[in-house]
Amino acid sequence: MAAPCGTMPRMPDTATPTRTVQAVCPHDCPDTCALHVSVAGTPGAERVVRVAGDPDHPPTHGVLCTKVSRYAERTYNAQRLLTPLKRVGPKGRSGEGRFEPIGWDEALDTIATRLRAIAARNPEAILPYSYAGTMGLVQGDGMAARFFHRLGASLLDRTICANAGGEALAATYGGKLGMRVEQFVHSKLILIWGSNPITSSLHFWTFAQQAKRAGAKLVCIDPRRTETAEKCHQHIALLPGTDGALALGLMHELIVNGWLDRDYIDRYVDGFEALREKALAWPPERTAAVCGVSPDEVRGLARDYAHTAPAAIRLNYGMQRVRGGGNAVRLVAMLPCLTGAWRHPAGGMLLSASGSFRGARRDAWLQRPDLLGSRRPRTINMSTIGDALTHPGGGDFGPRIEAVLVYNSNPVAVAPESRKVVQGFAREDLFTVVLEHFQTDTADHADIVLPATTQLEHWDAHSAYGHTYAMLNRPAVPPLGQALSNAEIFRRLAARMGFDEPCFADSDETMALGAYDPAVVDLAELQSRGWTRLKLPEAPFAEGGFATPGGKVVVDAPGLGVPDFVPNYESVQSAPELAARYPLAMISPPARHFLNSSFVNVESLRAAEKEPRLEMHPADAAARGIAQGATVRVFNDRGEYVCKADLNGAARPGVVNGLGIWWRKMGLNGTNVNELTHQRLTDIGRAPAFYDCLVEVQPC
Repeated sequence: MAAPCGTMPRMPDTATPTRTVQAVCPHDCPDTCALHVSVAGTPGAERVVRVAGDPDHPPTHGVLCTKVSRYAERTYNAQRLLTPLKRVGPKGRSGEGRFEPIGWDEALDTIATRLRAIAARNPEAILPYSYAGTMGLVQGDGMAARFFHRLGASLLDRTICANAGGEALAATYGGKLGMRVEQFVHSKLILIWGSNPITSSLHFWTFAQQAKRAGAKLVCIDPRRTETAEKCHQHIALLPGTDGALALGLMHELIVNGWLDRDYIDRYVDGFEALREKALAWPPERTAAVCGVSPDEVRGLARDYAHTAPAAIRLNYGMQRVRGGGNAVRLVAMLPCLTGAWRHPAGGMLLSASGSFRGARRDAWLQRPDLLGSRRPRTINMSTIGDALTHPGGGDFGPRIEAVLVYNSNPVAVAPESRKVVQGFAREDLFTVVLEHFQTDTADHADIVLPATTQLEHWDAHSAYGHTYAMLNRPAVPPLGQALSNAEIFRRLAARMGFDEPCFADSDETMALGAYDPAVVDLAELQSRGWTRLKLPEAPFAEGGFATPGGKVVVDAPGLGVPDFVPNYESVQSAPELAARYPLAMISPPARHFLNSSFVNVESLRAAEKEPRLEMHPADAAARGIAQGATVRVFNDRGEYVCKADLNGAARPGVVNGLGIWWRKMGLNGTNVNELTHQRLTDIGRAPAFYDCLVEVQPC
């Protein structure tokens, strides 16, 4: 257990007037909600009493998910880390008294001394590890990037969530670009593909519901019968990793039936004939056999998609977490180009809109890559951190990793093949610093833990990947205890390291207010309202204008070729001997009340999830003598995971759903679902194939 967390502020008198602060949800969600934070109390004793959605912000429209509506509970959690800690016992979760509180001077001096010694040998032996614990431009990769660029540390390839789909979109459309989310209200057919928006994109779901009430048909394409699938008109429960085959099967029907917009294709699609040749090899019978659906489902979906306008696709990242995920995204992205759906503001596709902010954000000023000078450090893929930390060094790999600074992530819980990740972080010769709110699985392996502020306590600026509004977060209350913002921690570390460039003196407020280019973004509105919409067309590709060099959709992408179906690493077709031992395909979608590993320690949300669960089809369970609620052992060659069987109707035959991502120490046997996943990478984007995984299940 960590040292005592300090004294929490008293609750204010309920009669005390409140003030409202404009803020932003920082979490890894496409919705990036605008918040109204209500603060009450006298100066010096103020406390956040309510977090609500901004009713005037069009994507948020006053609604928050259950998780973020309880954000004050997270900030004032009794287990919040409020003082720096140093390790005094063995690494890992091994009993009481492993950490003791220290002052900031001792913590920063210790870190700077260790980093200087390592950097004198080779700064590339130092690795930053971060992702989307906050999506903020300042507290994410603002001052931290400046620090690591100046240091010359190894670079981090941030691939763990969306890189396969992101690079696939860039190869096809020229960037991560798509529909405006508000336009889904006017769609007449919405394919919700690889997404469970009731859990992961609530505000898109409200737009889809409005469209449904106006007569639109909603189709969910997902191996799992999610909460969303239950509320759609149709659920197509394909096998994991077969989305590319389904897209090709739909194209086959569009082509052979003449359901194409030839004018749009001739004007705005570069390379259609090569794609046509691929698609003609995928009649409904072949598609159905690979996808585990019926030929009539393929034919019917193609017919609906061809004859309903405007038709829109809400694609999400679950479907690209397999070996062929990048090719699958490229294929799905071609569909609205073949039917001309892009001609309509409410037609087309949305996976990510983050590319719309390119040119609006001042990324080079925020991150200062010029501080590298002529140095070109190696890049370490965060998705293979288990292999990286256990590598002895030498050869093409370069120096052994001697220090890791973790912020905005919990790799011991979230990275694949976690047995290797734990082995790496358990190295006694590895110096590990973790910036955190709570004593996570990763913090258990730290040498120094630094208390970081939450979104309610610091400045930040935000873009989004599910809408096109620039946003500004203001602190609602001062930092609790001795917590400091990520940016302030790296600012102080820079001073300890002797980095005297003027950029290290920029305050959090200066960086937040300077994050956007005033020539592109209305800074006056951003500062007065907390958000402002980017000036973009309602139908972005009605007349082509894609961000590719030629302005057209690219089929035969340089270095990638024509997209095709790529089977999973682990399946009956590609690995029959492995499938004989481990016959069940496993996907690991997020539990409804968690967001990656965030919120797992919030008691009310953990209570709603109850305990780690594995959803199974009743026939698969019966064949193994497993009853509802039974404790089961899920295993493969990489490890085992103990959880409870849930026969709730969400799993299709042959597939199990390991709901994540529980902290390992809160699991039934000290592991979580990532004990079973592997570190092999996707076809495009060097991303993890979390949902490309075979397992067996036994009753305990």
